[in-house]
Amino acid sequence: MIKKLNKPILITGPSGFIGSQITRKLLKKNNNVHIIIRKSSNIWRINDIINQTKYHEVDITNKSRLINIVSKIKPYKIFHLATYGAYSYQNELDKIKHNILDGTSNLLEACLQNDFKIFINTGSNSEYGFSKKKMEESDLLKPNSYYGIFKAASTMLCNKIALEKNKNIITLRPFHVYGPYEEKTRLIPVLINSLLKNKCPPLVSPKISRDMIYIDDVVDFYLKISNKHDLKGQVFNIGSGKSYTIEKIFYKINQIIKSDVIPKWSTMRDRSWDQEIWISNMNKSKKILNFRNKVSLERGIKKTIKWIKNNKKFYNID
Repeated sequence: MIKKLNKPILITGPSGFIGSQITRKLLKKNNNVHIIIRKSSNIWRINDIINQTKYHEVDITNKSRLINIVSKIKPYKIFHLATYGAYSYQNELDKIKHNILDGTSNLLEACLQNDFKIFINTGSNSEYGFSKKKMEESDLLKPNSYYGIFKAASTMLCNKIALEKNKNIITLRPFHVYGPYEEKTRLIPVLINSLLKNKCPPLVSPKISRDMIYIDDVVDFYLKISNKHDLKGQVFNIGSGKSYTIEKIFYKINQIIKSDVIPKWSTMRDRSWDQEIWISNMNKSKKILNFRNKVSLERGIKKTIKWIKNNKKFYNID
């Protein structure tokens, strides 16, 4: 008897931080995973597993080729994580727009030509802009960057099409995700890398805060919501609902590593998006999805330190 393959799952942005970990988790569960990847993508996060997937080289801004490929895959579930502009060096306006808004529009059009169970769009907490309270899905969006602007526009596009076409299209807004395979220039890897070398990295104001959530909790959120079929046009935050200052994060890592490094605050200029209140309201996710993050900041940092020590080649640690 021939074993029937699981229904195809499509992931865009599989070489990115969150996308790569969703890809890994789905492969572990023996899913039929298809990935869409740019020819120029750095695949260091998935180099060891890419041959376990069915991968397709295409840029999502190439509408006709994308439609052709998606029509052959006929995905049952879509995890859309492809993006551009999340890092400060990715600052070309046209490129941000093409990859986020045009790319999402193209992917939606391609997927709508086939039946699917769920399309999960990945938004950003940057859509909210500055806030003096917990950021809630129903808040008026005031993005303070081009990245946030086009993420917000993509969210609105997804919502409109979901309601207009009666399709299960939703948007998730991750907050500060950290853990294994995170980009080495980001906060947690920089702090760990520097403190392991007993060096002090450039630091912004100690009062700047983050809502930190460990990557495993984020992946679990994506997989949990992918089994829902009645959330058309809805938006969900993915955070811890807790605020941690850069100062607290620094000393937590310093304590675990047992470093004697003394921080030198404000040796790095605050970025335009830095803020002292940056925290998710997780009430909706708790009520509708019964979501609770399982990994505390301390446990998450310990797990990340251990992983980085075992994968020094990715983080320039001798």
